[in-house]
Amino acid sequence: MHDPHTPHDPYVRVRGAREHNLQGIDVDIPRDVLAVFTGVSGSGKSSLAFGTIYAEAQRRYFESVAPYARRLIHQVGAPKVGEITGLPPAVSLQQRRAAPTSRSSVGTVTNLSNSLRMLFSRAGTYPPGAERLDSDAFSPNTAAGACPECHGLGQVHRTSEELLVPDPSLSIREGAIAAWPGAWQGKNLRDILGALGHDVDRPWRELPAAAREWILFTDEQPVVTVHPVRDADRIQRPYQGTYMSARRYVMKTFSDSKSPTLRTKAERFLTSAPCPACGGSRLRPEALAVTFGGRTIAQLAAVPLVELAAGLDATSETARVLTADLTSRIAPVLELGLGYLSLDRPTPTLSAGELQRLRLATQLRSGLFGVVYVLDEPSAGLHPADTEALLTVLERLKTAGNSVFVVEHHLDVVRGADWLVDVGPHAGEHGGRVLHSGPVTELAAVEESATARYLFDRSPAPARQVREPSGWLRTGPVTRHNLRGVTADFPLGVFTAVTGVSGSGKSTLIGEITEARAETAGVGRLVSVDQKPIGRTPRSNLATYTGLFDVVRKVFAATDGARDRGFGVGRFSFNVAGGRCETCQGEGFVSVELLFLPSTYAPCPDCGGARYNPETLEVTYRGRNVAQVLDLTVESAADFFADTPAVARSLGTLLDVGLGYLRLGQPATELSGGEAQRIKLASELQRGRRGHTLYLFDEPTTGLHPADVDVLMRQLHGLVDAGHTVIVVEHDMSVVARADWVIDLGPGGGDAGGRIVAAGPPVEVARAEPSATARYLGRALGRERP
Repeated sequence: MHDPHTPHDPYVRVRGAREHNLQGIDVDIPRDVLAVFTGVSGSGKSSLAFGTIYAEAQRRYFESVAPYARRLIHQVGAPKVGEITGLPPAVSLQQRRAAPTSRSSVGTVTNLSNSLRMLFSRAGTYPPGAERLDSDAFSPNTAAGACPECHGLGQVHRTSEELLVPDPSLSIREGAIAAWPGAWQGKNLRDILGALGHDVDRPWRELPAAAREWILFTDEQPVVTVHPVRDADRIQRPYQGTYMSARRYVMKTFSDSKSPTLRTKAERFLTSAPCPACGGSRLRPEALAVTFGGRTIAQLAAVPLVELAAGLDATSETARVLTADLTSRIAPVLELGLGYLSLDRPTPTLSAGELQRLRLATQLRSGLFGVVYVLDEPSAGLHPADTEALLTVLERLKTAGNSVFVVEHHLDVVRGADWLVDVGPHAGEHGGRVLHSGPVTELAAVEESATARYLFDRSPAPARQVREPSGWLRTGPVTRHNLRGVTADFPLGVFTAVTGVSGSGKSTLIGEITEARAETAGVGRLVSVDQKPIGRTPRSNLATYTGLFDVVRKVFAATDGARDRGFGVGRFSFNVAGGRCETCQGEGFVSVELLFLPSTYAPCPDCGGARYNPETLEVTYRGRNVAQVLDLTVESAADFFADTPAVARSLGTLLDVGLGYLRLGQPATELSGGEAQRIKLASELQRGRRGHTLYLFDEPTTGLHPADVDVLMRQLHGLVDAGHTVIVVEHDMSVVARADWVIDLGPGGGDAGGRIVAAGPPVEVARAEPSATARYLGRALGRERP
C-alpha cells in the first residue's frame, strides 16, 4: 500500500472533514483527473470541494507568504478537517455575480483590453506630428485616457424642469418638486426655501421663471436660520439649514447613494445620453485619433470577439507579434462559446456562468500545470450545445498536467468525469456523507444515491397532456441588444420555456414583458423572480427576508418570561439596541486586528456568536432561546412550530421548494443564486393569490440537482394548475420537455442570434431544422430528431 505521507502520493486524501454539515468524512481522490462532486442541493459537496480542499490549499499557500503581504489578501480561514495529504496548490473559479460597476468589462476581466491597448500604443497609426501614447492613455479607467467630460463613463446624465416637476399646478408645499426626498428631509428643504423668501404655497407654474430656475438648478448652497412652525405637542427650536437644489440632490443621490432604492428613484428624474465630447467612446480625443486597420480602439472594442480575432491584419513585425498574442488570448474565449461578446460589454450585464467561463478562458492561457482547479458549476447558464465545448476545455486543463475538481449537477458533465464523488444522501443534517468515491459506472450499485437514479435512467419522458392557452400576450416589435424588430406571442394560463444558446437574446426578450403589457392582456399581476441576492449583509437572512422572524419575535414576546421582564417584540431583534449583544452589535462575530497579519473574524467573546445579550437569552419558548431557534433548520423548525399557523405556513412553502436544509438564521451572503431565487418563490407562494398572476423565472434550475428540479417543477406546474401563467428562461432540457409551449431563439449567440427560430409545443420545436435546441430537446423527449 502506498505511504500517504510521501510527496509522490497520487491521491488527495481527506481525513475527518467536518466543515458545515460534513460528518467527519474520509475520502481519497486521485490527482490528474477530472473529478466531479455531486449530490442534492445542500448535501455538502461544496463544503468538501471549496470549504475544505480549496480552503486548505489556500491556507497552506498563505503560510508561505510574507506576513506583511498576507494583510493585503482576503483569506477564508482554516477549514475544520483532521488532515489533508497529497494536496497541490489550488486555483478556485467560483460563481460570483459581477460587482455593479460599469467600468468592469469583458476586456478587463480577461485582460484582453491590456493587449489591445498595447497594440494601439506600439503599432497604431498616429496623426502626423502626434506624440506616441503610453498604453494607459487608451484606457477609459485611467486619468490619462478618460474623457474629461464624462470621466470615462461614456454617458452624461441630465435633468429638466419637466422631469423634476411633473405637475406644475401643485405648490412646493404640496410636493411640486417630485424629485425631492420625502419625510423630514423634504420638509426641511421646503422650510429652508420659505426662510429664503420663496412662496412655497403658490402653484409652481405661477412662480417667476428666474425663481423656478434657481430653486431647481442652482449650484449655490446658502445657509439660513429656519424657524419651524410649532406643533401643539412639541417644541421645535430654530436651526441652521443648508439649501440644496433639486438637480444637485438628484445627482448626488444617483452618484453617491449606497441604497439601490434611492438610486433607482433618482434615476427616474434623469435622462441618459452619450457624452457629446467623446460620443460614448469614453476616451480622450488624443486616443481616438490613433487607429489600427482604419478603426479606433473604441470601434474595435465594440465588435464581437469572433469578428475582432478575424479582422486583425498586421502591417509590421511589431504589429505581427502583438496581433498574434491578442488572437491567441481570444482563442479560448471563442472555444468556450463566448465569441458573441465584445470587449466593452459591461460585466454587470453578464450571467454568472458567462463570467466564470471568461475566467476559465484566462486560466487556459496561463499555462499553469500541477495545480488543482476547483470549479463551481461551470455549466450554469450553458445551453447543452455549449456544454460539449466546456467538456473539451476541462479535458485540456487536465491534459496540461492539472487536477480538475468540479462541483456539478449537469448529467452530461457528470458522465464525462474520470472520478465521481457523490455526497448525500439528503441535504443539511441528513447529508454530509460520501456515498461513493470512484469511477462513474460504479455509482449504479449505490442504492442510497439520488444521483444514480437520474444518471442511469435512460427511459423517455412520459407523455403528458399539453395545456391549452387561455389567451395571448404579445411583446414587440423589440429592437434591443441583438434583437431586431422581434415580436413574440406568449400563451397565458400555461407553462412556457424560452430557450436558445448563450447570448441568443432570451433575457432581453423576457425583459420586455412589463406590467402594462400584462394588464392589457388581462393579467392581474406580474411577478419576476430572479437570482439576485436577498440581502447584501449577514444581517439579512432567510427568516428576516420571508417575514418569518417577525412572527417568531411575537411568539417570544408573548411568553411569560418576556412579560415578566417587560420585553416587547423589539427586544428579540439582533438589529437594534436593547436585546442584541452590544460588543458585536448583533453580528455574532468581531474583527480582530493583528499587527503584520490580516484582520480575522472570531466569534464574539461575550455572546459566543449568539448575537443577543444574556438577559434576552434567558427567555425561552419550549426550552429554546431565540438564538437557538435561529440555528434550527427549516425542517426542524417546521416540527418545532407545527401548531403556530403563521410560522408553519412560511416554513411549509420553504419545504415545498426543497429548502428544508437551510438554517433560519443563515446569512444572505452564504446563499447561492438558486437558493435566493427559491426563497423568493417561497415568499410569493405563502401569499394569498388573487386573480391571474404571471410569473417570470430566470433559469430557476441553476444550482439544482435533478431531484431538486423535480421538486421545483411540481411547484411551478402547481401555479399553472391554479390558473396562473409561468414563463421560464431555461437550459435544462428535462424542464423544457415538460413545458406546454417553447419559444426558441437563435440560431447562434450575439449577432448570429436574436431571432425566434421555433415556437410551439416541445414535440414540434424538437423537429425544427434551424434550432440548436431541437436535437437536445428530442433526446429529453426520447425522440431523436430525424
